[in-house]
Amino acid sequence: MVARTGLLGALTEDHRAQLMSLAREVSFATGDRIFDEGGRADRFWIIRTGTVALDLHVPGRRAAVIETLGAGEVLGWSWFISPHHWHLGAAAGGPVLAYEFDAAAVRELCGKNPALEHALCTCIARVIADRLRAARVRLLDLYAPYGAGDVP
Repeated sequence: MVARTGLLGALTEDHRAQLMSLAREVSFATGDRIFDEGGRADRFWIIRTGTVALDLHVPGRRAAVIETLGAGEVLGWSWFISPHHWHLGAAAGGPVLAYEFDAAAVRELCGKNPALEHALCTCIARVIADRLRAARVRLLDLYAPYGAGDVP
């Protein structure tokens, strides 16, 4: 059964069925790099089980983990917006099962169905906003001077 949370929960039954017709089940082992920042974003995933750590390259330091994603969440939004390159990296935090979607096939489907495209655009915009907020908070935690965020 397809989970009806996150992106899948936001779609109508018809749109969910259309999208899921393009899904294939994949798995990742603990520590597997799923994608690297700057690489070509040609797919995305909806996590079924497990966790995935999103990280950001920091010159001279270990990559900073920005956010950890779990079941029902979308992994990858860069496929949706040109030039289709990953803005973050991702690694499996443990065994992961996910639905994988070929980005070109989903964009083609959206081209044929403006209502589905609008629904996906709305969901992906929410994902982008959440990731931006998480990155900002995490980077402030790591690099802002102690007390820099205090309000008098």
